[in-house]
Amino acid sequence: MTDSPAPRIPLDPKEQPILDKLLQLRTDLELMKGDRSTYVKSQDVVDLYQKVVEQVVVLNEIRTTKRLEQNRVDTVLDDCFQLISLAYMTIGKNHEAPAVYSFISTTKRLLDHLKEATFYSPKDLESIGQRLSDCRRYIERGQDSYSPHLLTLLDARIAVCEKTLAELELTLSHLTPELIPKYDKLVSVLRTLSGCNVRTKFPDAEVEDYLQQLKELEQELREYGIHAYVSTGSKEEKIAEMTEKLILATKHPEPAPEAKKLIETLLQRCFVWYATMMRKRGNIAVGFKDTYDKLLEIRNKLEKLSLTHAWSMRETDLFAFQRKLDRIDESRGEDGNFYDALGRPAEIYEQRTMLYLLRKSYATIYHLLISSEPVSEALLPIYNQLVTLKKCLHEVKKNGGVSSPRELYPYSMKLNSIDNMRVDGKFMIGDDIPDGQGSVMQLLEECFDLAYELRNDAEDSGSGEKSGSESGDEHTK
Repeated sequence: MTDSPAPRIPLDPKEQPILDKLLQLRTDLELMKGDRSTYVKSQDVVDLYQKVVEQVVVLNEIRTTKRLEQNRVDTVLDDCFQLISLAYMTIGKNHEAPAVYSFISTTKRLLDHLKEATFYSPKDLESIGQRLSDCRRYIERGQDSYSPHLLTLLDARIAVCEKTLAELELTLSHLTPELIPKYDKLVSVLRTLSGCNVRTKFPDAEVEDYLQQLKELEQELREYGIHAYVSTGSKEEKIAEMTEKLILATKHPEPAPEAKKLIETLLQRCFVWYATMMRKRGNIAVGFKDTYDKLLEIRNKLEKLSLTHAWSMRETDLFAFQRKLDRIDESRGEDGNFYDALGRPAEIYEQRTMLYLLRKSYATIYHLLISSEPVSEALLPIYNQLVTLKKCLHEVKKNGGVSSPRELYPYSMKLNSIDNMRVDGKFMIGDDIPDGQGSVMQLLEECFDLAYELRNDAEDSGSGEKSGSESGDEHTK
């Protein structure tokens, strides 16, 4: 069982029964997510959700005069909602209000880290903004189906995310269309350099290549009056440099001061980080090695999961990763620094290296959540087979189709075998009708349509060749 962050406020005796029931519910949820002998059933998840909401109602009645209190009840309650949220995704109810909970929690962590890092891509913000809009829509649609206690909580958390997102968007709003691609490139280079920094073997050649890219970008940005460094040479050298800046700046209008400062800071940060990396070459101070190893292990497992998630991931598997990351994130001091066992703050190299791994892991969880299909895990084997079939048929069509309908026989056999699994038009698992029927049926129809098009093209092609051959024979006679 994963542990929640330690509470600071003593427990009210009246809340002890609530805590006991929530602990039992959390245990039930964890047992359900860990049982791989059977699929997670929709009714089991819905029943557990109802039981958790019942405890929320009782808790709210006790806390009429202390709404802002946070103790162990709240941390265990958060665990329960996180698990229920991921379980809703596991059973294919991705677009239901409870499923939003885990996504919003991860999104808030990600936004907080983007704000702290002070560099991010406009595409990052665009993706998050679209997903937050989707979440609002799911909540509005669930007004009559779910507890107002949950919906109010989700609405407040989305509002916090939207506020942070608006602040981040404002920071980038000063960038002109010409500068956005260059800023994007700087963000990409800095992130890639950080990725190189945590490789098992330090990739000297690759890092040097990124240094050259930085130098090229610096030259391009000089035309906008943007520079990474200020000369510390003689008075004559400074005058010459200022003259060069004025000449180069005339090629493009000088950007707004906010945009100029934003890019200059990021450009300088890239060069400083390159120099720091080359000096340290992946060597982490002993006092922070344990935290670094934990973060590296989490990052590696999540990246492996991202490669196989379509076939092997159960969304509830992400809970353990979320909690481990949360504990590490919350162990940082109020200034955001990591501290060793003796209370000494990390140097900039260790600090940035560990923050990169922490942020990369949250980002991977975010992408795993948004790429989760609204299909119950009970139907995922069928869904994934159809996804593969569709890709294969697209490739066949892309490469010129088939010369004979017979070549489609293996695809048709597989499609018919899947189609024959339906009972009264539905895919059944025992007596259950798992969620995601619409998605699977749509995919099945798309595969049949592709196979039909390929068959018709092959028949038309064959008829054309036959007609041409007969005309040639007649001409010969």
